[in-house]
Amino acid sequence: MEELSVTGGEPRKSTILPSANMRPLALSPDGSELLAAEAHGVPPKGPLWSFPVLGGSPHRIGDLEVLDARWSPDGKMLAYSTGSDLFVAKTDGTESRKVASLKVTDTIINPVFSPDVTFLRFDNTNFTVSSLWETSVDHMDAHPLLPGWTKPPDSECCSVWSTDGKYFLYQSKGQIWSIPRKRDFVRSTHKPVQLTSSPLFLQSFLPSKDGKKLFVVGQTFRGQLTRYDLKSRHFEPFLGGISAEFAAFSKDKQWVAYVAYPEGNLWRSKVDGSERLQLTSDANPVFLPRWSPDGKKIVFFEIFPDGRSAINEVSPDGGSPRPLTIDDPHSQDPTWSSDGSKIMFGGSSGDPASTVRTFDFTTHQIQTLPGSTGLYSPRWSPNGRYVAAMSADSTRLVLFDFKTQKWSELTKSTLGWMCWSNSGQYLFVVDSTGTGAVLKIRLSDRTIQRVFDLKDVSPTGYWGFSLTLSPDDSPLMLRNSGTQDVYALDWEAP
Repeated sequence: MEELSVTGGEPRKSTILPSANMRPLALSPDGSELLAAEAHGVPPKGPLWSFPVLGGSPHRIGDLEVLDARWSPDGKMLAYSTGSDLFVAKTDGTESRKVASLKVTDTIINPVFSPDVTFLRFDNTNFTVSSLWETSVDHMDAHPLLPGWTKPPDSECCSVWSTDGKYFLYQSKGQIWSIPRKRDFVRSTHKPVQLTSSPLFLQSFLPSKDGKKLFVVGQTFRGQLTRYDLKSRHFEPFLGGISAEFAAFSKDKQWVAYVAYPEGNLWRSKVDGSERLQLTSDANPVFLPRWSPDGKKIVFFEIFPDGRSAINEVSPDGGSPRPLTIDDPHSQDPTWSSDGSKIMFGGSSGDPASTVRTFDFTTHQIQTLPGSTGLYSPRWSPNGRYVAAMSADSTRLVLFDFKTQKWSELTKSTLGWMCWSNSGQYLFVVDSTGTGAVLKIRLSDRTIQRVFDLKDVSPTGYWGFSLTLSPDDSPLMLRNSGTQDVYALDWEAP
């Protein structure tokens, strides 16, 4: 966490929070305390703490375990989410009561009290798309704030109130929009007004205390694909440093498929970058392409604006992608069997009902792996004997052995982006605990080696970070080469 003077200058590291696991959430209305969660897992959740800004002892707020939290404008209440549920409580965590409950696959973040503390507005998100909702503080009445404004919702999120409480500000399409405050908690609202039209993606905005400025973060999205050399322990550009992620290689190591960032389209080329061909072109982002063992197909999954996902196959020579006949609106993470006759896939992260299943290309039958309820993101080993997967909250990495038909635990932490080495003797995985690291797990004895720290690495990508391996098992990641600056805009009421 860093801090910056409102008059400008260089940011400097803040020493308020004692650990990188502490995730800052909100400042108190008088600016004297900082809410933070000792967060683990995906989405990151943990005990709620309050830290004095100017020094002093932090204190735990009751026994609350939260994903996000905010103070009320008068400093007398807290709103906090635990995932798909939203609560209000006193500032010491007592007298907690639920005011909203959504589907288990939905997540509530950024709860914001109205100026008169009679209702709350919040983001309803699946971390792909989001929409603005509201609910009364006195009873459960959660409903969309802008039903039908965009179909589907265009990731409206990240709201705040103007300093005088007269305007509700939020982000949509990377720009700032406003709605005049309505007098009563009713299901009608004024038409949104777009306040900015910037070439930058604007986010994380905050009104100044005097109400004359609006501080915003302006961002451009660009990355450089890099390879971490395991011998020299240095990063170097890969494929000419193109802005792409999810690089996957054919079995003969002659071809590579990747997803352009931030466009989200699938491409393939020779490993020297020649013979580039775009394989998808629609507006839905593409994730985790995988070559079939014979090199004749590439499978991937796409996510639709309404949050659904689907697995598709496409020829590396081009043509229209074809969806697989999988009756599941949240199928993701395809991974091939060693003989190419099947793929394995899972559900979405955070879904306790997710299971690991196989799809047979000949019979089109789908089978569920025994004991896989609550697991997602499967990775089939190169020799076909093992399957690695993660728990729905991304805190456990487990391994299924087809020979014994049993699951075993490999490690615990906040984990993601598993990759098998080409030999199948090792698993690479990202550990997001603290400052983060890439780990290498030897399967024979479960020994864990720390490959490199992420402390001084600035990654980027659709989900902020991703990891794949080059043909020689060197980690590949997309390093941030975009821009991110803080701007002060003059505030004028629309």
